[in-house]
Amino acid sequence: FFETRYLIAIILLWELNGKVELISPKIDWSKVSLYFKSGTFLADLNIEIVMVPAGGLLIGRTIATLGTLTLATSLAARQGPIPMAGHQICVQIWLAVSLLTDALALSGQALLATNYSQANYQQARKVIYSVLKIGLATGFPLAVFLFIGFEALSGLFTTDAEVLQIAWSGTLFVAGSQPVNAVAFVLDGLYYGVSDYEYAAVSMVVVGLISSAFLLVAAPLFSVGGVWTGLFLFMTLRVVAGFW
Repeated sequence: FFETRYLIAIILLWELNGKVELISPKIDWSKVSLYFKSGTFLADLNIEIVMVPAGGLLIGRTIATLGTLTLATSLAARQGPIPMAGHQICVQIWLAVSLLTDALALSGQALLATNYSQANYQQARKVIYSVLKIGLATGFPLAVFLFIGFEALSGLFTTDAEVLQIAWSGTLFVAGSQPVNAVAFVLDGLYYGVSDYEYAAVSMVVVGLISSAFLLVAAPLFSVGGVWTGLFLFMTLRVVAGFW
């Protein structure tokens, strides 16, 4: 997967470099800070317009997310090459299928933003509830699909019996977490639909810290099972924060 991504990125950059100046020799570094201060207008319930520094907040949220996932990968790698290989198969399938619900997040974000910006809060609530219900309804079929087909899918990555045995032991994690993942990704779109970048960032940092603390304790005790439990906790807390 990673090799393919790098190849695609190199081809894309090669093509773009012939059409635009990707890196200017005259970079005004004083303007870089403007990205972190760049914002979006957010109307609160009293229709008061405030400026939210979206750039820096989104970077903080991304760091919190990637930090937790990186820690999980690091802890799995410490278990040895075979557990690490099994873990990577589980995580790649887990993420690839979970991200199918991103389409719901994007559509929900657009619909919610339209109604919220027009102060049509009743319709905005209907959008929220509808998208969440569709996300949950999508997550369960994905869970059933992965529970039935995970052995076949994991066999596409390797024929090593020991690695596959580790991967198959994570079937419940990969399949059972799909409804939670679907709702979590849908909630991400809803955050952005109302431009609530501050809560999105702060909640993710808190969730990441709690999940990382759990991972540091559980992984040495339960090997890759502890890592998978920590990732499931990470997604569950994202849902809890979203509903809050």
